[in-house]
Order: sequence, then C-alpha cells, then structure tokens
Amino acid sequence: MIHTPIVAFDIETIPDPVALRAADLADPGLDDHATVLQAQARRLEQNGSDFLPLHCQKVLVISCVFRNSQGLKIHSFVDHGGQEGQVVQGFFRIVEKHTPQLVSWNGGGFDLPVLHYRGLVHGVSAPKYWDMGEDDREMKWNNYISRYHTRHLDLMDLLALYQPRANAPMDVLAKLCGFPGKLGMDGSKVYSAWRDGQTDAIRRYCETDVMNTYLLYCRFQLMRGGLSATEYAEEIDIVRHTLGHLAGEQAHWQEYLAAWPAPPTAPSA
Repeated sequence: MIHTPIVAFDIETIPDPVALRAADLADPGLDDHATVLQAQARRLEQNGSDFLPLHCQKVLVISCVFRNSQGLKIHSFVDHGGQEGQVVQGFFRIVEKHTPQLVSWNGGGFDLPVLHYRGLVHGVSAPKYWDMGEDDREMKWNNYISRYHTRHLDLMDLLALYQPRANAPMDVLAKLCGFPGKLGMDGSKVYSAWRDGQTDAIRRYCETDVMNTYLLYCRFQLMRGGLSATEYAEEIDIVRHTLGHLAGEQAHWQEYLAAWPAPPTAPSA
C-alpha cells in the first residue's frame, strides 16, 4: 500500500533571451536566437561548455510520474507559448494538494533551482513546498528544502553520498539496471528541437526520462528494504501494465516497452 503519494519529476528547459540580456551575457540589440547563440558561444569559450546559468533557463516541460494507492499516472505540464507561469504553478499545485514524496535525478542541482527562479519570476504560490516548520512542525524535521532531508529525494545526490565527483548519469544507471534509458533525444538537443516546433517530441522525451527516474527509485527502494522482492516485482508489473495501456495511443510508450524486454520466466518444474 502506498501511504504517501510519490511524484517523480523531470523538467526540460530552453534558454531565456530576456534573462540572458538582463545578465549581460550577450550584446544588446540582438534578436532572441542571436542572443542565445552569442551567450552559448561566450560560455563555451570561457568554461569549455555552452551550458547557460540556471537563472537563464526557461521551463518548457515538467513531466511527472504520480503514484498513489489508486494507481500510477503520467502527466506533463507543457508551455505551448506564454504559459510558463501556469506550467510551474501546476507542478507546485500537486505539492500543495498531496504533500508527496518528490523524487528526481539531479533535481537538487538543476530542476528545483530552475523552478525556484521561474516561480519567483511568475509569482507562483507554493507555501507547503517552502514550509520548513513555520506552519507545520513536522516539516521542520523533513522538508523539501534541506539537502539531507528526504521529502525530496535526489537519487543522484544520495547515491553519490553528496559528493559531486561521484555523480553518475541517469541514462547509464537505468541501462545497467535493465531499464530503457534515454530515448528520442537528450537535453542538449531540446533547444533546437523547440526551434523546429517539436515541443510534443520534447514532452515525450521528458516523460520517458521521468519513467526511468521512477524505475530507479523502485530499484533503490528494493536495495534499502523499502520494497520486498515480491513488492518490487509487483510494482514493475504495474508500470508495465500502465504503459501497455498507454502504448495503444502513444507511440513513445510502444518504443519504451520495446526497449525494455520482460525478464525471462523461470522454467516450470
């Protein structure tokens, strides 16, 4: 029985030219795309990577796996143009309503700081998320904000024992555990895909990524004793069954299941 709802989440972002101009990362007078390209080129020259600062990222998609006692659902909040504030508020509305166990891979290092900045920009309300014991005393001892609390569980951070040099990529760990890993694209291709009008393809990619995160969380619960071997196998069956229903109408889940062959059954006596 799932006593506390679980929300595994992942976000996809694109550069925000308004933020880049505010941060003086590009020359004034350039159009949006030229601003992004110049900022990326300068970052690459200075740092060896064109990755832009977190406060200059704009949220495009937030995908969630929601698991409670009624079952498992996958839902995405998508900005189809000028809706970023609603997208970010939609995610925090889940936290406000359910106070779930949040699960991410590098959520503490990327996803949540971006959501914090964009929430601030758009005037998002998230009092339960930010409660560190002021309103609910239980949140003092286990809240979403403190690094070593587990109401938000950043699997990458925890498995690396909070040592950045020990961080591992989610794609590799997922494949080593027998899960499909990344499908369709990777984060470095999101901006160009968005420029080509492929927002729905980005949403599909984000959903398969967050499913990998949820499956790794299940494997972690097996390792730590949160799930017995039988319970873990039952949870995997629930995931497969759910995706099987979705695959009839959504091709990315067909692809995901095809990349995730069922384990061989034991021979009968």
